[in-house]
Amino acid sequence: MFMIPTCPYCMRAEGYLKSLMENNPEYRAIEIERIDETRNTDIAEQYDYWYVPTFYVDGEKIHEGVPTLEKIEAVLKAAIG
Repeated sequence: MFMIPTCPYCMRAEGYLKSLMENNPEYRAIEIERIDETRNTDIAEQYDYWYVPTFYVDGEKIHEGVPTLEKIEAVLKAAIG
């Protein structure tokens, strides 16, 4: 997950992740690496995205930009599927 700590959309995505993981035991085993693009520019520059939060699963971009509960759940489903 590429993010910026002060980004309201990233905070919203974190809330969705927390809720989904609390309510769905199968999602709890998913490890999400959070990359702060302001501190890790060398890593962020290696990926093709413009907006945060952005989620990659096995090198494939699954979501970029404004999150919804459904979009974040799709990321989790891609990670376990």
